[in-house]
Amino acid sequence: MLRWLIGGGREPQGLAETGEKLLELNGHTQKITALITFPCLEGCDEKSQLILTASADKTVIISLNLEEREIAIVWNCDTGRQVQKVSCFQSTVKCLTVLQRLDIWLSGGNDLCVWNRKLDLLCKTSHLSDTGISALIEIPKNCVVAAVGKELIIFRLVVPTEGSLEWDILEVKRLLDHQDNILSLANVNDLSFVTGSHVGELIIWDILDWTVQACERNFWDPSPQVDTQQEIKLCQKPNDISIHHFTWDEENVFAAVGRGLYVYNLQMKRVIACQKTAHDSSVLHVAKLPNRQLISCSEDGSVRIWELREKQQLAAEPVPTGFFNMWGFGKTNKQASQPVKKQQENVTSCLLELVGDLIGHSSSVEMFLYFEDHGLVTCSADHLIILWKNGERESRLRSLKLFQKLEENGDLYLAV
Repeated sequence: MLRWLIGGGREPQGLAETGEKLLELNGHTQKITALITFPCLEGCDEKSQLILTASADKTVIISLNLEEREIAIVWNCDTGRQVQKVSCFQSTVKCLTVLQRLDIWLSGGNDLCVWNRKLDLLCKTSHLSDTGISALIEIPKNCVVAAVGKELIIFRLVVPTEGSLEWDILEVKRLLDHQDNILSLANVNDLSFVTGSHVGELIIWDILDWTVQACERNFWDPSPQVDTQQEIKLCQKPNDISIHHFTWDEENVFAAVGRGLYVYNLQMKRVIACQKTAHDSSVLHVAKLPNRQLISCSEDGSVRIWELREKQQLAAEPVPTGFFNMWGFGKTNKQASQPVKKQQENVTSCLLELVGDLIGHSSSVEMFLYFEDHGLVTCSADHLIILWKNGERESRLRSLKLFQKLEENGDLYLAV
């Protein structure tokens, strides 16, 4: 039986503060494929926050034909009590998302289902594909984006009105710009969202009209090819170029690509820093930390902290054209390249410098949670959950507590 831990008390004295286990929720028999929280609406009498988990559990329905059905469980965040179990799915639920504004949640598998807080099925799509929906995000105008294989499907939710009391979900558009399966999908800001594929394609989309703002390929080969024709390296393993995860800030998108980390600037529409071999195996999860720092974890069991630092690009240094070149249509002529070269003389590029290595796990680190005031929690396939603290911050806090204690006892003024 798969068991999982959660810390989420209203006071900061739970998992993130002390590492103490608050609740252990048992109910699934196979791995959990998705987990989200369902906050209450403001002004609602029921104040408890719910947790929704989807799993690959299978039950057998006694009938003429045996059916495999998937299970979703809703938990009460305060008590750990199982509220309700839903077992009417026909395929594995790979993703969940909450539309808090409408007080509903969505599940994505071979079809897209819309549910209310009471777990009533409001509406659903027909069978989309055997691969199923791998990721879901909310976008404006009551729309959601679903990643289904190589496609992005835009759905619009029809909200009940006085004329119609029924919920409905309509397919609006299919975006077919990716050449391989989409592995990652995320909102970047109020203007755009980003997708990444199995073969290393990164596409920035306009969040309102769903057009392509930038399309970048060839993550696996950032080296410039000036005099020789660039060759496709067929020996490159797909896992070395797959985009597994995104994080972002106001200026950049940080992409986990194979074993490497890449920083893509949204304004300049190019990569400003990269570490091709940030880890020995695939990078599974990344997150942005304060002070221009980035944290990443990998299948090799390592957790590393990086700092984005600026460096002045030399005037004589050739400008890379083969990596993240937005257009990528061959070479430019000499006359056209002259002003570009002048412009690039003052361009500031960056580097990702390793500043910390957290050693403690013996197997793949699947993901982590970062709490700015309380530390970092990492989850690994070695069945360990480790709470990491900021050493400098903890040292300052201990010193402060020591001085406060001395002041309370009057020892601080003995020398005077």
